[in-house]
Amino acid sequence: MGARRAVVGTVVTLVVLGTGAVVADRVALGVAEDRAREVVTQQLAVTGEPEVAIHGFPFLTQLLAGELDDVDAAATGLTLEGVEATDVRVTAQGVGLTAPHTVRAATLAATLPPGSLERVLADRAGLAVDLTVDGGVLRAGGEVLGLALSAGLVPRVEGGVLLVDLTDVALGERTLDLDDLPGGLGDRVTGLEVPVEGLPEGVVLTSASVVPGGVRVTAEGADVVLPEAP
Repeated sequence: MGARRAVVGTVVTLVVLGTGAVVADRVALGVAEDRAREVVTQQLAVTGEPEVAIHGFPFLTQLLAGELDDVDAAATGLTLEGVEATDVRVTAQGVGLTAPHTVRAATLAATLPPGSLERVLADRAGLAVDLTVDGGVLRAGGEVLGLALSAGLVPRVEGGVLLVDLTDVALGERTLDLDDLPGGLGDRVTGLEVPVEGLPEGVVLTSASVVPGGVRVTAEGADVVLPEAP
């Protein structure tokens, strides 16, 4: 009977210790995620409070190793050098915990809504158009000589730069040949650069596609050095 009680006591002690370790691990994780939210807010012009999730269990072993395995962050909005983006998602692997803080691999995805792109087209090409999403293209609408103007724009990334190409133009009910557009308008819009600046050093644009909310862009980086929080 005494031996059985000893065994039961040992098991209870181990369960209590194990539960305490798990609780401590979760508490440390919560503190780290709160701090990560503060850093994201300090370093990026995000809208609202970002969500941060640090993956991997146990968490304390990652602290001891000085590196977080996987970190996800999300924000409803972000402003990059005047260009507004929505539905921002960040994934990072190998996030260093000692200065200088580095990220072994990072991916950022965000959507540039039509309104943001309208302002860029107005500033860079002098085009006052209304943009809407039309399947896999952006549809630019306006008016010329009392006739409705419709133009298709498709985004692409080349050399880390976001560009838009003119694919089709219709004036009223007539489809126009791009080479016949007056004033070299086709050349002015095709390959037009859409500035997406303010990304962390080492992170560059890699892809762009049209989605229901606008243009979804993805940027990637390796061995990215994070700026120190103020």
